[in-house]
Amino acid sequence: MDIFDRLKAAASADWNSYVDHLFVRQLGAGSLPQAAFRTYLVQDYLFLIQFARAYALATYKCRTLTDMRAAQAGLAAVLSEMELHVRLCGRWGLSPQDIEAAPEHQATVAYTRFVLDCGAAGDLLDLHVALAPCVIGYAEIGRTLSTGNPAGLADHPYGEWIGEYASDVYQEVAARARRHLDDLAARSMTERRFVELAALFGTASRLEADFWQMGLDGAAASPPD
Repeated sequence: MDIFDRLKAAASADWNSYVDHLFVRQLGAGSLPQAAFRTYLVQDYLFLIQFARAYALATYKCRTLTDMRAAQAGLAAVLSEMELHVRLCGRWGLSPQDIEAAPEHQATVAYTRFVLDCGAAGDLLDLHVALAPCVIGYAEIGRTLSTGNPAGLADHPYGEWIGEYASDVYQEVAARARRHLDDLAARSMTERRFVELAALFGTASRLEADFWQMGLDGAAASPPD
């Protein structure tokens, strides 16, 4: 069992509240209201801007070139991921400038600033544990939702999103992040510290669940399409 599996097991209730959230289930079934997905997508774009800053912070925190290259790869993956959001938002007539001008929701601020604070106050391991539910979790969600649609995603209303995170490219991004997290833990984690990291991981997972809920709440507050 690697460090990621240990963290999931230690914070299983928080983790399940995230990966099995109603938003995720409706997304997989194709029944998620479009307004919920649009609210989520705009906020996730703003979220990724802050995650790019987190990887820049990771570079500063690095003490080896290997770690710096891992941070560089993470930043590149985030910037690539943002292109998906631009494509999908463009179908509603939203330009990148429109998205960037949107105000950050409280759930967006809460999670991204939590991650940045973990990185600023802690070390590289703290930061990557805080990043892990997003980076690695999305790969697990994408793979699960893709498997749950055996007929394929061509006619699925959210097929492009699911396909992005189920893709071999993103799965490898997550696998690299997972291997790097394990390497960082091997270098600097004690069993006493694991308890603290598991609490941090649980908080990040709850904030991810809150982010999904923000999308559902946004749909409930929006007029019908």
